[in-house]
Amino acid sequence: MKIFICCSKHVYSKVPPIKRDLEYSGHIVTLPNSYDNPGREQEMRDISDRVHAEWKGEMICLQKTKVRDNDGVLVLNYEKNGQPNYIGGATFLEMYMAWDEGKKLYLMNPIPANILKDEIEGFSPVIINGDLSLIGL
Repeated sequence: MKIFICCSKHVYSKVPPIKRDLEYSGHIVTLPNSYDNPGREQEMRDISDRVHAEWKGEMICLQKTKVRDNDGVLVLNYEKNGQPNYIGGATFLEMYMAWDEGKKLYLMNPIPANILKDEIEGFSPVIINGDLSLIGL
């Protein structure tokens, strides 16, 4: 199965072992946008608001392509700044795109109890609770 990993850049450090384990299980992994340069967004923001907005638009288009080119999306929703199972705006968009494209949607941890909970439940994600062997089932 081809899996697109989606997450906030604050958890990029957790991606390598997950990628390794998925590949060991025979999956093909697509990494998050800006994974190779997590500071890129701030660089764009530092140039100007217009440049940052254009860059964000390009990243959203790239997300759409990555979702389409994969069989499923794995969301690494870990704690961020005291928020359990955090899902940010860009990741939420990726989840919506996956749902809209009829792709499999997996969450590493339970759905966060926040304003987006009802919408995320509507996507019917598979909650794997850290068990990567559930991907592809």
